[in-house]
Amino acid sequence: MTKPSITLYTHSGPNPLKVAILLEELEIPYRREIVDVWKGEGQRPEFLAINPNGKIPVLHDHETDQTIFESNAILLHLADRTQRLFPRDGAERSRGMQLLFFQAASIGPMFGQRVWFDRHAPERIVYAIDRYHREGARLERVTETLLGEREHFLDAYSIVDIAFFGWIHSAVGLGYTLDAHPRLAEWHARVRARPAVARALAEHRR
Repeated sequence: MTKPSITLYTHSGPNPLKVAILLEELEIPYRREIVDVWKGEGQRPEFLAINPNGKIPVLHDHETDQTIFESNAILLHLADRTQRLFPRDGAERSRGMQLLFFQAASIGPMFGQRVWFDRHAPERIVYAIDRYHREGARLERVTETLLGEREHFLDAYSIVDIAFFGWIHSAVGLGYTLDAHPRLAEWHARVRARPAVARALAEHRR
């Protein structure tokens, strides 16, 4: 058996899923180290030593001896290291970087708040629920506009698709439908059907 060159500190959630998908796409052997942040394991001193923010995922690349946190930074590291699934230069790389930052700054936080106030908050705050539902719907419209008539967010399938898929797929699984966004729904189905994505989803449920 090939020795894993990656240790992925992970658990459930959209951001760990993104990294698992890319590792499956690149066929890089990796070892999963479960960190149950819901049980407070992200706040243990030994984990805070590798990610002071106490969040997952974190990746340790044994080949480069680098430890990287923040999921989109991990995606970029792996894509650049392997020179696969992300443009190396030019306008497409610039567009890809903008989309990765947009996903990290907007889609992730706002979708996360939508789920939190809708499903997990100990107090039902109608204003917050309404605000994040409206913001989630607005960002879905923006995302469909960014996709446009393309099959993928860039000229070809890339880590940008993976970054968006983690959060879109999670939202769909929680019942936030894409009925109003047919192109985005088609894109979601297209990415979901990829063998590497199916493998990552199966592993992610374990």
